[in-house]
Amino acid sequence: MTVNIDPLVARMRAFGTTVFAEMTALAVRTGAVNLGQGFPDTDGPAKLLETAVEAIRGGANQYPPGPGVPELREAVAAQRSGRYGLTYDPADEVLVTVGATEAIASTLLALCETGDEVVVFEPYYDSYAAIIALAGAVRRPVTLRPDGDRFTFDPAELRAAVTPRTRLILLNSPHNPTGTVFSRAELEIIADLCREHDLVAVTDEVYEYLTFDGSEHVPIATLPGMRDRTVAISSAGKTFSVTGWKTGWITAPPRFVRAVQTVKQHLTFTCSAPYQRAVAYGLGAELEWVEAQRTALQSKRDRLTAGIQAAGLTPLYTQGTYFVQADIRPLGFTDGLEFCRVLHERAGVVVIPSQVFYDSGAGDPYVRFAFCKRDEVIDDAAARLPRVAP
Repeated sequence: MTVNIDPLVARMRAFGTTVFAEMTALAVRTGAVNLGQGFPDTDGPAKLLETAVEAIRGGANQYPPGPGVPELREAVAAQRSGRYGLTYDPADEVLVTVGATEAIASTLLALCETGDEVVVFEPYYDSYAAIIALAGAVRRPVTLRPDGDRFTFDPAELRAAVTPRTRLILLNSPHNPTGTVFSRAELEIIADLCREHDLVAVTDEVYEYLTFDGSEHVPIATLPGMRDRTVAISSAGKTFSVTGWKTGWITAPPRFVRAVQTVKQHLTFTCSAPYQRAVAYGLGAELEWVEAQRTALQSKRDRLTAGIQAAGLTPLYTQGTYFVQADIRPLGFTDGLEFCRVLHERAGVVVIPSQVFYDSGAGDPYVRFAFCKRDEVIDDAAARLPRVAP
């Protein structure tokens, strides 16, 4: 007899196929220009790729150490020290993960008890909500809203979101999807709350190298009293344009690393040995390539922003990441999902409705464009965009 019930646990029933997968499948099926999912359409540095191939041919094909290969942990520690002045012991303060997503999942599963509250800034990367639900925790969103030409938060709203049940603040900067890079002053407000309420800061810094116009990425761990209460997360995917490698890491005090590794070892145990060795090489030898890529992305941002503006939409300023947010109301639209459907039908361009990143309705009139594409793809999309006008 068939039991006619939904086998999926209740806490996960709100999370079906991600909008990224849906929009990418739509673009593939119809041949539309895909400015939806944030992955580059060109490869990373050639020597980095060859290093992975050499590692495979050299026999690095079995389980690496659970915490990560020593050379990558050492490279991550050197990167944090050289770039930010943050000292971490590679032996017990660095943990390699299967991308940043697993790092975030392992961290929240390790640190949150059922019913604990997680303060998170909306819009947020959609996996945050699913991971918080998996942990049995409760999300407390604080809305980022346009202030001038960039998104920021209201300090009073942030303070009101912290309750006696708050366990941690989950922070993403440079921020997907708004493109905001939190200023030192904004980070000080967050740090003050962490210190006052004994909260942990979990920071998603995967776009740390991809900032524009002199915007500075400041890790919150560099602020007074924050290193010992911060779990910092980054990865190779965005830095080196190898999003399919899924090689990430956390840097944190030993007690947090031990907690996260306790969970992580029962999820994936470890991750790709060849990619770890290649990323270790990249962090030491390919940062000039990364800087050239950052410069190229700034130009691509400007190229796409001009096309968005020419089509009658209002782009907001992007300080970092792969993305530009655009306000659709100048063309008479108020619902991002409806706009995305019309844009696909009329213009053959796929983008992401920003509302999927929100709990509130604050994101309804915005859509997210990805500019991490070849110039000719951006130009093709920009030429098509005016077709969406009524």
